[in-house]
Amino acid sequence: MRIVLLGPPGSGKGTQAAMLKERLGVPHISTGELLRAAVADGTELGKKAKAAMDAGQLVSDDLMLGLIEEKLGRPEVAPGFILDGYPRNLAQARALDELLDRLGQPIDRALELTVDEEQIVQRLAKRAEEEGRSDDTEEVVRNRLAVYHEQTAPVSSHYEEKGILVRVDGIGEIETINQRLADALA
Repeated sequence: MRIVLLGPPGSGKGTQAAMLKERLGVPHISTGELLRAAVADGTELGKKAKAAMDAGQLVSDDLMLGLIEEKLGRPEVAPGFILDGYPRNLAQARALDELLDRLGQPIDRALELTVDEEQIVQRLAKRAEEEGRSDDTEEVVRNRLAVYHEQTAPVSSHYEEKGILVRVDGIGEIETINQRLADALA
């Protein structure tokens, strides 16, 4: 099972991906973790990513796609994966489709966690309090949500047009939400 997990910041993608990983027995591919691992390992792609990050730039789409392709070539990913944090825009979604088609590993299902914006602001304020995160102030969160709506939300329509999108209510108990996601895969 090859899954793309979508949803706004604070919708619970990371938590749900970790639980789905256990439930389905497939790796959770977080682009943030891929980047950190490539930099730590000093791979060629990692060196390029580090140079971009050190210069305060975003890592290019081509570089991210290269990291994903590298990961997809590993044996543990053969049975499937849960991709979290990518694609973030339509260009990335199309490039990912092309890569996966070339590899013969197309996405089976795109799952989108839907959560009310005010609920997200409350969740992230709580996370900021509990974890001491300075990037979860209300102003920053609202800006991240605006960027999400402008750039990332159209990715849902892309997968909807392909007939593989399932929207899942992301409000409630963590286990209940995870069951809804599992039901959407059945």
